[in-house]
Amino acid sequence: MASNDRSRAATALDPVRMIADARRALFTMVGVLAAIWLIQLVNWIDDYDLGRRFGVVPQDPSRLPNIVTAPFLHWNWAHLEANSGPLFVFGFLAAYRGVKKFLGLTLLVALTSELTAWVFDPPHSVGAGASGVVFGYFGYVVLRGVFDRNLVDTLIGVVLGASFAYMVTSALPGVAPGISWSAHLGGLVGGLAGAWIFRDRAPRPAATAAAASATSGSGSKAVTKPAAATDPGSPNAALLKELDDLGL
Repeated sequence: MASNDRSRAATALDPVRMIADARRALFTMVGVLAAIWLIQLVNWIDDYDLGRRFGVVPQDPSRLPNIVTAPFLHWNWAHLEANSGPLFVFGFLAAYRGVKKFLGLTLLVALTSELTAWVFDPPHSVGAGASGVVFGYFGYVVLRGVFDRNLVDTLIGVVLGASFAYMVTSALPGVAPGISWSAHLGGLVGGLAGAWIFRDRAPRPAATAAAASATSGSGSKAVTKPAAATDPGSPNAALLKELDDLGL
């Protein structure tokens, strides 16, 4: 088992694989930010009509589908700039362990953050912005290593949590006026849940090796036959054949 654990750690720390994962996460986040900035350009040209049309209006059933579009819209360039840095850093760390997981996580935290805002934000307001998604990525990265039993990711989560713990205060009611605390809280909860939902379900190498060994052992017994069973001239061949046909 010690050998298998060392092999797993060596694979996780393989420089070639780490660089490939980092490059994939980097390209993913560059693409995400490029798309958000392009949407902002169109929104700005249209005098932010996209935000008014596709933002979340709390408690309005007709605007409920906008929980999917609202995270990608911003009210001004300063709003977008404030979200872009944290979105890139936390998004990069979230995407580092797999783009498919990252896309599923993004959908999850977008839904949980905006749905929470739809329920708890003041009526007749219009909400938009990626800050809820940022909180979702943050919660995911902080807790991911625990569920994946990955020491490196756990240490990253501890450092990240300690460094940005102050962010959590804006997920509390009344702490940051003008900011949707409910979107932040919903995103954070979605990210923490995502760490469990998208956890690494691959069996541990030691368990896999033990299962393979057991299967191989039982299989060899099943195919082993007495020499008499394969010798047509043996006096017990007929009896052994009948027992074999009966599954005995």
